[in-house]
Amino acid sequence: MKIRNYLSAALLSGVALAATIAIDATPAHAQDAKLIGRFGDWEAYTRGGKADRFCYIVSKPKEASLRSRRGDIFLLIWHRPAKDEFDVVQVDAGYSFKKETEVELKIGGNEWSLFTRDGNAWTYRGDDDANIVQAMRKGSRMTVKGMSSRNNPTTDSYSLKGVTAAHRAMNKACGRS
Repeated sequence: MKIRNYLSAALLSGVALAATIAIDATPAHAQDAKLIGRFGDWEAYTRGGKADRFCYIVSKPKEASLRSRRGDIFLLIWHRPAKDEFDVVQVDAGYSFKKETEVELKIGGNEWSLFTRDGNAWTYRGDDDANIVQAMRKGSRMTVKGMSSRNNPTTDSYSLKGVTAAHRAMNKACGRS
């Protein structure tokens, strides 16, 4: 099972790495990104034309441990219709994760483990992305816990205020109902 998870992780990290490069280190300031709107604590953006459209929603944590020693911290959900990729959940920690560690993402009583690569984390399975997004739309707070390469544990707390409206706007911009 572990081997299969690492193989899945390797395949997904190639896709997710491409997405990270595509949106830059700070998505709100990514080159040619167009703000769709601000919705509570979330913002929605789109990039590219019809053939290579990339849409995402993003938020920064309300509370973050070790904030002064980290780079940009955010969580985003993105769509890339041309690649048939929707509701991909991505954590950007603002530091490099300790190798072979996982991130714990928690919303209410639901919890998911995400694999890490450098300063990013993603789900192991695509249906986890959909389940996380569904929980985000119903919840009010999300917690993300990770371990830095320097063995410093971190906990980031995100407000989910506005995530439903931001997600709807992203869906509309990327032609998804």
